Amino acid sequence: MKIYTEIIGNLDDPAWRERAEGAEIETIDLDQWTAQKSRFVVRSDRDNEYAVALKRHSQLLGGDIIDYRPAERRIVAIRIALSDVLLIELGELATQAPEQIIHTAVELGHAIGNQHWPAVVKGTRVYVPLTVDRKVMESVMRTHHIEGISFSFQPGREVIPYLAPHEIRRLFGGTGPDSDVHHHHHPDEHPREHVHAD
Repeated sequence: MKIYTEIIGNLDDPAWRERAEGAEIETIDLDQWTAQKSRFVVRSDRDNEYAVALKRHSQLLGGDIIDYRPAERRIVAIRIALSDVLLIELGELATQAPEQIIHTAVELGHAIGNQHWPAVVKGTRVYVPLTVDRKVMESVMRTHHIEGISFSFQPGREVIPYLAPHEIRRLFGGTGPDSDVHHHHHPDEHPREHVHAD
């Protein structure tokens, strides 16, 4: 069996978008936890089996291409099902007194930490992966009712372009069935980058 070791392109790239027109696209569906692994064997939507062993520090993204057969006009691409992410917006705090900012930040840190939820802080935003049911997370946030913040849920695919590789792993790689996370009960436009992990 052939082992695929490289990401050769992405369907979002203009050159590959052009090649994909009229081509047959064979899709490999991965959940977000499998997508964090560098080695796995999986079946495509055409029931073909693929063994993937990516080079060290590679990070799979949706649309990544692992095989291209120009003679057959066939592309084999990855599709990743990402969970939503809890987005907590702290921008309103910027106008508050330093004491109030500290109070709110500690209160939020306590609320998140008490649930053992991992988090990524980027600027005035805090991203939290769905480690439990969405309704439970919503209930926790409403119960704490922290002044000066707002929260919403965003699709994972919309969040990824703003994150570094280690932050992607933190949000989408450590919350699967095999993780050790404890289970207690729209952004500015940036160009999408093809990210490879450190």
